[in-house]
Amino acid sequence: MNYLDLVNDVLIRLREGEVSSVTDNSYSKLIGRFVNDAKRNVEDAYNWNALTETLTAVTDSDIFNYVLVGSGARFRVLDVINDTSNWFMDYKATRDMDRIFLTSASVTTGSPRWYNFNGIDSNGDTQVDIFPIPDGAYDIRFNLIVPQESLVEDATRILVPAEPVIMLAYAKAIAERGEDGGLGSSEAYSLYKQSLADHVAIEMNRYPEETIWNPN
Repeated sequence: MNYLDLVNDVLIRLREGEVSSVTDNSYSKLIGRFVNDAKRNVEDAYNWNALTETLTAVTDSDIFNYVLVGSGARFRVLDVINDTSNWFMDYKATRDMDRIFLTSASVTTGSPRWYNFNGIDSNGDTQVDIFPIPDGAYDIRFNLIVPQESLVEDATRILVPAEPVIMLAYAKAIAERGEDGGLGSSEAYSLYKQSLADHVAIEMNRYPEETIWNPN
């Protein structure tokens, strides 16, 4: 479903008229905001396969800090691989990484084995430090769960399951305007949680290694 479809689905449940664009009126804009809020909740609840991305940093000699272009700041890490040397890289906490940089007097360059995230750049993408400091070109592959950008254009399709997003946006809309004889907000929220649990169970059946989720 696209952004407009999601907003219209919520409007129908609220017994409101459909719109031809999310920006048609102030109420459809509000529902659009609820849809984006709900999308974020659903994205954060589970490592959805649809959000999986692989970002690759190609190193240069003597450069240890790189920007993961397109990562943003809300991603979750599946694994990090030194694809050139064919090994998994390990995460090091900031203090441990600093200690390594300060105490590694003999071998400071080579094929990277450790990584540590170190702030974001001016575009909002995360920066990463790696060690040993590269002595040449290495392909460092970051397998991540990267949430979709907020929906803005009517035709933009949502990546995570649409039904729990609709149900949560609907519950938020009921809570905002007050109950009016239709479904109560608590009941609508319960339907969202059931829908989310169902979709997580379906995906877990395909990816049994993914066993942790947060129902918010």
